[in-house]
Amino acid sequence: MSKILIRGAKVLGGEPQDVLIDGEVIEAVGTGLSAEGAEVVEADGKMLLPGLVDLHTHLREPGREDSETVLTGTRAAASGGFTAVFAMANTFPVADTAGVVEQVYRLGREYGYCDVQPIGAVTVGLEGKKLAELGAMHDSAAGVTVFSDDGKCVDDAVIMRRALEYVKAFGGVVAQHAQEPRLTEGAQMNEGVVSAELGLGGWPAVAEESIIARDVLLAEHVGSRLHICHVSTAGSVEIIRWAKSRGIQVTAEVCPHHLLLTEEMVRTYNPAYKVNPPLRTERDVHALREGLADGTIDIVATDHAPHPHEDKDCEWGAAAMGMVGLETALSVVQETMVETGLLDWAGVADRMSVKPAQIGQAGGHGRPVSAGEPANLTLVDAAYRGPVNPAGFASRSRNTPYEGLELPGRVTHTWLRGKATLVDGKLS
Repeated sequence: MSKILIRGAKVLGGEPQDVLIDGEVIEAVGTGLSAEGAEVVEADGKMLLPGLVDLHTHLREPGREDSETVLTGTRAAASGGFTAVFAMANTFPVADTAGVVEQVYRLGREYGYCDVQPIGAVTVGLEGKKLAELGAMHDSAAGVTVFSDDGKCVDDAVIMRRALEYVKAFGGVVAQHAQEPRLTEGAQMNEGVVSAELGLGGWPAVAEESIIARDVLLAEHVGSRLHICHVSTAGSVEIIRWAKSRGIQVTAEVCPHHLLLTEEMVRTYNPAYKVNPPLRTERDVHALREGLADGTIDIVATDHAPHPHEDKDCEWGAAAMGMVGLETALSVVQETMVETGLLDWAGVADRMSVKPAQIGQAGGHGRPVSAGEPANLTLVDAAYRGPVNPAGFASRSRNTPYEGLELPGRVTHTWLRGKATLVDGKLS
């Protein structure tokens, strides 16, 4: 590999510096650096961050390649500044065996746009009745450390306890989709005044909060690690804050769309806004932002959920839940957290790279931008502002809630171990 000299970049938002990459690692960081024969990238004051890490991505392969594939999903990830993604287990077949997780892992290695770490299912077939092969998946070539039935809740308390006990043996983590199923039967949106006015089935906040409350107590009892997926309510933030004050080993994520959009969008009946958990109230949005800022919520995760055109271009009741997010995540975080003064760029790097890498044990990712570290980096033009155009997405699907919305920031370059995967906004 040739050397790359990134000149005049604001590392984590600080003063402009030069960063010299030699092969797969950062050779030097400083001012006035030079290297004979190096490829020079003029950063012109753009933000340089460690490569982003997404702990919650749906790549759909195997089984739903009409929505996304490992190739198209990782291309979308590179476009959004990500160098590693964790692929959820709700594929067809479900990633509940060593064979399936190894297939996803090897596809990620083959395509090379970012590292792909499979997440294993907690229960066989996501059915919530019998533990999946957690140990075998961990011992496989994929080295699974995160387990989740995301899309479904592990609602049986005994099964959840056993899962927490099992993963404790090898330092794994159970990532819970907190949704009490009996309280959300037929749910179409957040339960409240708007759902009553629209006549749509409500998804109450307590359905999320009751599961989180139960599971943090189980995690405390077992002494194991618990991660809460896509936190969406103010009450959930308070429960997690309480749990952390007791020293319980719980971490949590928030999705970009829950930091920006509210249930009011559902009045349009545009299925682009249909998601699980649903868009909540303005009060919830502000609580989530504050929780992310003060560290109660540890990370931002996209819950990138691609769907083909026919699954979204239909009436609200029949539409699939979910939205794509890899290519817009950083822009939404800049809009909601940086532009509002709640986080600086070092904080963004912490919530979108450092901490997700730590939770998922993604070696080589989320590391400091300093000499001797892996050259997993993303360069961001924070001064840019423009409309979201899904026609230009690298993802196979286009189900974004942000079409036409003006958002700040644009990823111009991404490097995975010193290899450019995105150059001047174009996939390499």
